[in-house]
Amino acid sequence: MRGARRRLCSALIVAYGLFSLYAAYTVFLRPRRPAAPRSHRDRHGPRGFTDHVALGNEEWNPWDADEKNELAASQQRYEANLKMIKYARSHLEQTSLRVQIWGKAAIGLYLWQHIFGGHLEPADVIAQWREGSQNAGKTYFSFLTGPSVVPGYFSVEAEHVVLVLNGREPAKIAYATQWLHYAQTLMETRKIQHVAVVLLGNEQCNNAWIQPYLKRNGGFVNLLFVTYDYAFVNEEDIFQWPLGVATYRNFPVVEPSWSMLHDPRSYLCNFLGTVYKNSSRETLIEILKQDGLDQLCWIAAREQWQPQETNESFKNYQDALLQSDLTLCPVGINTECYRIYEACSYGSLPVIEDVMTPGDCGNSSAYHSAPLQLLKTMGAPFIFIKNWKELPAILEKEKKMSLQEKIQRRKKLLEWYRNFKAWMRQKFINTLENSFLPSDKG
Repeated sequence: MRGARRRLCSALIVAYGLFSLYAAYTVFLRPRRPAAPRSHRDRHGPRGFTDHVALGNEEWNPWDADEKNELAASQQRYEANLKMIKYARSHLEQTSLRVQIWGKAAIGLYLWQHIFGGHLEPADVIAQWREGSQNAGKTYFSFLTGPSVVPGYFSVEAEHVVLVLNGREPAKIAYATQWLHYAQTLMETRKIQHVAVVLLGNEQCNNAWIQPYLKRNGGFVNLLFVTYDYAFVNEEDIFQWPLGVATYRNFPVVEPSWSMLHDPRSYLCNFLGTVYKNSSRETLIEILKQDGLDQLCWIAAREQWQPQETNESFKNYQDALLQSDLTLCPVGINTECYRIYEACSYGSLPVIEDVMTPGDCGNSSAYHSAPLQLLKTMGAPFIFIKNWKELPAILEKEKKMSLQEKIQRRKKLLEWYRNFKAWMRQKFINTLENSFLPSDKG
């Protein structure tokens, strides 16, 4: 009995399935004959049921009109989307840039990793070849760096190039000019259209060697971004660029943490660096030793500059930044130094000796607040002093500050530094696009 019921149920299910398939075929798939022409009376007579009778044996589909309307609407949507895609594609082809950045100076890593927030593969800092890419604004940027990136031995995959060069000393300048001549050859053979240069300039602003390469002087370089308070900065084709952190020492991108913001710090201030003979740094050390102020700060002075850090000295330096409320920044060959930006990374407020150093820096037509024109223009919330004799009063004030006040100051500093990097990134992108993209004449 139970088996018979199962067979009956199965048969009913099969029958229902067949009926459903037939109904679907009849309504949606079965070919329809063209409608017979209506008589004159049909066209002008009352509509309704009589219209259906006049069709004779034609099978009437109650959804036929809706299907035709939907088909027409779908066709219109398709054509509209197609037009939109074609417009977007043509607009993109007219306005988008592909820019290749050749990082042949360590400052290029500050540009790419710290300001652009870009990544590099492989992550190994001693790799012979590293690259990364990202979209920003209307531009696709690719970045190449490493010892294996040499003229003529890599693929030039963009018509617009940014060269990152070191012009600090004669040997570096000689190497930089090789790259400029390579770029000039690519320009002459029409393999690239535009060139911009990001230059680690000379600390005394002796950058005359780059001038003949600028387009304004008959050369081919459209834009120059240069470090330090270069007198020729005009905000038209020559722009000041931040020195940034010491990426040649592998200073990392630092992500702020809760403890960095909120924990008490063990030291009022820090200074780890070289003390040159007859410099203001000697004065600084003497003042710190008065009244035992050096006991309140992390001080590690050395007599000779060391270009490379050991693992231990680098860790000590980072710990000093993290454990100090203030970072003392005496002038060196130039007022601007890596220490300023590295202190900002850890929320340690820079105390800067605000004096001009010897050389050709300052007196720019675009800025009038030398030194540190760029940072001051951006409203850097630092402590600027003219003489280290002002330091004891600053440290006395530090002693009286509450932790909550220091937390708010750290937040302000870290927020400013984040905004500063974002602003520099956007300014860089806008400047390239305004210069490299064809102007809209209509």
